[in-house]
Amino acid sequence: MAASSLLALIDDIATILDDVALMSKVAAKKTAGVLGDDLALNAQQVTGVSADRELPVVLAVAKGSAINKLILVPAALAISAFAPWAVTPLLMVGGAFLCFEGVEKLAHRYLHDPAEDAAHKKELARALTDPAVDLVALEKDKIKGAVRTDFILSAEIIAISLGAAAGAPIGTQAAVLSVIAVAMTIGVYGLVAGIVKLDDLGLWLSGKTGAAKSLGHGILTAAPWLMKGLSVAGTAAMFLVGGGILVHGVPALHHAVLAFAESGGDAFGWLLEALGNAGVGLVAGAVVVAAWTGIQRIRG
Repeated sequence: MAASSLLALIDDIATILDDVALMSKVAAKKTAGVLGDDLALNAQQVTGVSADRELPVVLAVAKGSAINKLILVPAALAISAFAPWAVTPLLMVGGAFLCFEGVEKLAHRYLHDPAEDAAHKKELARALTDPAVDLVALEKDKIKGAVRTDFILSAEIIAISLGAAAGAPIGTQAAVLSVIAVAMTIGVYGLVAGIVKLDDLGLWLSGKTGAAKSLGHGILTAAPWLMKGLSVAGTAAMFLVGGGILVHGVPALHHAVLAFAESGGDAFGWLLEALGNAGVGLVAGAVVVAAWTGIQRIRG
């Protein structure tokens, strides 16, 4: 009996872990859209500090990100346990916010004064060369800004992950959210650390000879394009993921997108479905941006 009970317990644990692994994989796929933009945003947030302070700044932001998730995961579990009806509306809000961010990034040059951006960059460059400027305070401001950005993106990741695990036992949901929180924190900030040090690696290799020197020059040339590529991929994924959340939350839209996808057959159905989700995301983001811009203008 004891051996049978032990085997049954092991089987139950294995089943739970399998469920956790499966739902974590689904949640990770759904949060991939946020991840690309998360990488680009955080890598941009820590640029401008001195080279020897880049990794300490990344570590400080990673600690802030871990604290954010320690707050967000229990809050998400509490919502799931006591107000499960709120999961879908929260996902819809998160999807709409993703689409808003995507459109806002695309329309940045029209919604923001270029002179303001140029003045900000000039002020940052002056601060880095002026000994009278408190670089410690500047660094702390950068860390606070990056942690605030991380809180928003982490909330989106946790909300999407909670939706992927909706309906599962609370213990399984806790395991899924914990796996995603730890994996995203380590993965994102590990990659951010690598990205911000790419130029240092390229500079070091360029001082060598032969193939190493060529590789160094290649890294220095590719590093800015990598940042741009991450930003573009993150923006596109915002529409795909955010639009997909909105489509699944509105039955009429879901049926319309599925009908559109079926017209492409087995070969192109997946592509048409992705385009449909992205199209919905683009329209929804444009509506939210227009409404938000109008509110800001009314308030002056």
